[in-house]
Amino acid sequence: MNTRRVLVVHPAADLYGSDLQLVEAVRALGMAGATVKTELPESGPLHDYLHAAGASTDVRRFPVLRRSALSPRRVIPFAASLGPAVAAAADLLLRARPDVLLVNTLTIPWWILAGRIAGIRVVVYAHEAEAGRGRLVAAGLAAPLLAADRVIANSGATTRVLTADLPGLIDRVVTVPNGVPDTGEPAPLRERIPSDPMRCVVVGRLSPRKGTMVALEAVATLRARGIDTTLEVCGSVFPGYEWFESELRARKEKPDLAGSVRFHGYVSPTRPFLEDADVVLVPSFGESFGNVAAEGMLAARPVVASAGLGLSEVLMNAPKTGLLVPPGDPAALADAVETLAADPALARRIASAGRAEALARFSVERYRRDFARAVLDV
Repeated sequence: MNTRRVLVVHPAADLYGSDLQLVEAVRALGMAGATVKTELPESGPLHDYLHAAGASTDVRRFPVLRRSALSPRRVIPFAASLGPAVAAAADLLLRARPDVLLVNTLTIPWWILAGRIAGIRVVVYAHEAEAGRGRLVAAGLAAPLLAADRVIANSGATTRVLTADLPGLIDRVVTVPNGVPDTGEPAPLRERIPSDPMRCVVVGRLSPRKGTMVALEAVATLRARGIDTTLEVCGSVFPGYEWFESELRARKEKPDLAGSVRFHGYVSPTRPFLEDADVVLVPSFGESFGNVAAEGMLAARPVVASAGLGLSEVLMNAPKTGLLVPPGDPAALADAVETLAADPALARRIASAGRAEALARFSVERYRRDFARAVLDV
């Protein structure tokens, strides 16, 4: 097999969903015989994971499109940084001459232009299918993909959103659903009776669109109904979103939640927190896939998630494999948890069916084969 050289650019060095999926992607490319180098804009724990997966890594500062960058105060300096960023990226590509440039996520689209300038095959790995965007904004964000040779979407939901905004992408999009590693047989779901306390967990970025506040309000609702419920919150914020964490922490100190919510910051691995829970909450307003939901299923814990986009795809056999509720509805989220609290046997059946489903549909073996084929065009 001829060795192919792949340069991967990624917008962060954390260990959240798209970061960990990149590790699986790198492993897939290495197993297919490619050599992989990654460029990240910062230092962080992801470097060690990428090294373990067989990639070399480098820190190279480049702009990343975040909502905070588009504020009135920041948008002009951010825009001014793009020209030099494209020039520097093109220079790197012209010197390195990789066979493939893999641009991971839609938040660094100037790398696509740099790849075109350098005459490199460009593959974009799309993890974004966010709900609630205006059609014009969505099309604008997706438009740079028209300059890519191939777009890999992490779910059918992502494919549908991207091609609805830009039908011209249809012929170049390949759907490769995420592969989620299973860390082994989980501890059994805790034995409980309906009157026992309920332990909930939410894992992910502390962000309005992740629905963290919805989870807190749902717990407050449950406690108001007389159901002793606690919530473990695992996650941290992007720089610029510290205000949201402050709001969450202020909310948890109010009398109806006092003592029932704990913040743990970023955690890795997440499996111990998932296994300690009676139910895994995924209250996001829009996920392109929803790795946490799949991880909760693999941990054999009942998952309650927001309906729509990728989460409905992960829990496509709900209510057998998990429960879906309307996004942004704390009362509905509380109702679902209350249903599981009142019927431990149902919770156990959902947990068992969810694990079996996740093992069957989200195996890393299937993912590695399909992803490498899409990137390397073999």
